Amino acid sequence: MTDPKMYYDSHVFVCKNERPADHPRGCCLHRGSGELHAYMKERTKKLGIKNARINQSGCLERCEMGPAMVIYPEGVWYTYRNKDDIDEIIQTHMIDGGRVERLMLLPTDKFPADRESRLTER
Repeated sequence: MTDPKMYYDSHVFVCKNERPADHPRGCCLHRGSGELHAYMKERTKKLGIKNARINQSGCLERCEMGPAMVIYPEGVWYTYRNKDDIDEIIQTHMIDGGRVERLMLLPTDKFPADRESRLTER
């Protein structure tokens, strides 16, 4: 038997985990993921993007790199800071099928310095 067709073309999971304000790892919610999750849902609807789902999730275990999201079926992870980053992810990844490399999180990125050093090596 072959796998069925994917139910969504893009299925986005946005971490909205909350930890105490003084937690050493921080959390995505305190870094703005709540507002930006709502913006991403609103923006995809306004743009008429069909067959996409923008879900909230619990902890994705990328706390130090957050806020974090992952887009399936590709399994591409992103960090983002503002509405402009969300707009770029929607346009480049979800509409055009590309990747926003400057916002991508790789499995080897454990701390912000890992990601920054990788980006400056190019």
